Amino acid sequence: MNPFDVFLERGFVEQVTDANLIRELFQRGTVTAYIGFDPTAKSLHAGSLVPIMGLAHIQRMGHRPIALVGGGTGLVGDPSGKTEMRQMLAAVAIEENAQALKAQLSRYLDFSEGKALLVNNADWLVELKYIDFLRDIGKHFSVNRMLAAESYRSRLETGLTFIEFNYMLLQAYDFLMLSRRYDCTLQMGGNDQWGNILAGTELVRRVDGRDVHGLTFPLMTTARGEKMGKTHQGAVWLDKDLTSPYDFYQYWINTDDRDVVRFLKLFTFLPMEEIRPLEALTGADLREAKESLAFEATVVTHGREEALKAREAARSVFDSGEGTAEGVPETRLSRARLEAGIPAYVLFEEVGLAVSRGAARRLIDQGGGYVNGKRLSHFDESVTLKDAQDGMILIRAGKKKFHRVRIGD
Repeated sequence: MNPFDVFLERGFVEQVTDANLIRELFQRGTVTAYIGFDPTAKSLHAGSLVPIMGLAHIQRMGHRPIALVGGGTGLVGDPSGKTEMRQMLAAVAIEENAQALKAQLSRYLDFSEGKALLVNNADWLVELKYIDFLRDIGKHFSVNRMLAAESYRSRLETGLTFIEFNYMLLQAYDFLMLSRRYDCTLQMGGNDQWGNILAGTELVRRVDGRDVHGLTFPLMTTARGEKMGKTHQGAVWLDKDLTSPYDFYQYWINTDDRDVVRFLKLFTFLPMEEIRPLEALTGADLREAKESLAFEATVVTHGREEALKAREAARSVFDSGEGTAEGVPETRLSRARLEAGIPAYVLFEEVGLAVSRGAARRLIDQGGGYVNGKRLSHFDESVTLKDAQDGMILIRAGKKKFHRVRIGD
């Protein structure tokens, strides 16, 4: 199928510069398309999976994706979707994050033999001469049109810094450089990037007389109105050291019924003929579909082996109410600490089952804290070495969040 039609069918398309021209672009031959990722952290999170999956889909259909790491634009900070200026990171932190993102993106895309490209816009932005840039590039931008862009207009009341105002020019310049260096003809991104993408297509047309195109993906929220990739405990990271494969699996298994089919289309590579029949399912019948979503989404990010371990761990603890299956997040605590005893609310906060000790106290007092399947009666009830079974203590928050404590030296 034409990648554009695949995007339409699976729910990836929010806005396009011209649907017919983009469809024709893919029909004419191999297309090089890019998406930028600013290195504001050492890991991307689940909210970044829509653009990542977009790049992966076009590669699977024989086209060439470019993952652009914003080592240069990251020094400025994208104002899109923000009510205030982003925290300014030091250049060394930006570079460290950029290197981490390069390694992370290689799990989704095949960069061998030029099948996909990883580039860093610091290569051309950091060395720019400002006066030359203003004369050669800045002259093509209308301030009135820039202020009409949603990313800028929404910030005028709270304040837009001059450094952020430059961001659109830099992103547009990225498209120009990628067009010249790699024959890139399509930029994709979240819908908050629409103004920046249009600026890039216009700049390439004005400077090089070349027609290039833009496509945006919907900004993902759940059926509950929550931002995609966020939980009450924070972001769901793609780095397994920040969010374990088990917790990643659990994020998807807890998907709202109303989102299951939509997320199967967006976050897995399951063929549509397998997904369509699930649209008629409701209630308990959706449990198998949720497990399929959780498993396939975990395969994409962490590989089949980790997905199998996470699924087996989840089945073990949920089917038995307790268990010690591999894959459940684990913390090692010393024998001496457990001999002395640890108040339950302190332990729950320490291992990440609650965001604070106050939250842990409320959870346990409301009957949501368990040790080895037994409900805790009071928030400061002591968890001790006597609770260990085969060198492990299984603690649970609510019905679905498990953690193992392993007895150390």
